[in-house]
Amino acid sequence: MSGFRTTFAAIAGLLFAVQAQAADPCADHIPQPKPQNVGRDIVGQDMDTIQDQGHMLFAVYEDHAPYSWEEAGKPRGVDVDIARIIAQDLGVEARFNFIAAGENLEADLRNNIWKGALIGGRISNVMMRVPYDSAFKCRVEQVVFTGQYAAESIAIAYDKQSYPEEKPVPAYFRFDPVAVENDSISDFYLSSFAGGQLAGKMQRFPDMAGAMQALNDGTTKAAMGPLGQLEFGLGGNAAVHQPPLAGFAVSKWTLGVAVNFSYRPLSYAVDDAVNYALQDGRIADIYESYGLTFQPPKR
Repeated sequence: MSGFRTTFAAIAGLLFAVQAQAADPCADHIPQPKPQNVGRDIVGQDMDTIQDQGHMLFAVYEDHAPYSWEEAGKPRGVDVDIARIIAQDLGVEARFNFIAAGENLEADLRNNIWKGALIGGRISNVMMRVPYDSAFKCRVEQVVFTGQYAAESIAIAYDKQSYPEEKPVPAYFRFDPVAVENDSISDFYLSSFAGGQLAGKMQRFPDMAGAMQALNDGTTKAAMGPLGQLEFGLGGNAAVHQPPLAGFAVSKWTLGVAVNFSYRPLSYAVDDAVNYALQDGRIADIYESYGLTFQPPKR
């Protein structure tokens, strides 16, 4: 996929939220026109229908390791395994719709949860890896944001031989090359850091897998991006750390799921399943199985 461009779009929404200072995050929101009634094949399915048919459909991002990807035709990843936990709790089979990132998070929600794409596409019962923010949710009334299952944060991976003593911080990248995913939040941050002084040393890749490969190959000294993707791509000569990031408004965010607003009983059941899996450690175990650090969500 255009990789963490989706998260960049989502974080842009979070930045909007951070700038809103009202005590009530929805205080300045003008309600949208209510969606018109449409057929079941458009808006999704309720709990009874899902349980009667014996399966439910989850929207997950394509080519987005370690969160969701296909390997030998089989779905894999953190989000895939969490979706299976949800489906198992509801007593049905999990099926997956691998989706490409849209222009922004609102487009992804519209195309996959409450309306559908103009050409092709499928409506899913649940969409995974949706950044949660109390102000952003006011802008998309057709969706219930629930099931917060983890947090994600920005980190820096680095070549240990290049930095044997001091770990690199963004200021180092005025002189040392650093890899980022093109059009990601890390790209945006470093491009604007110190008045653009880092631009000459930034190496952009279509996805974080390419950025981490460049680090492991020695063609760059560091890479910046989401902690999970950095950890998943680490080679034997690299390490990762999370230094303070000056001027970074949202360097950590909570992840959950999205469900169509018409099916609140489904959203409650999904949230309960996630909550149980958090309490008994199954979600933390999933992260560990992929070699990742589990960051608990704010619920």
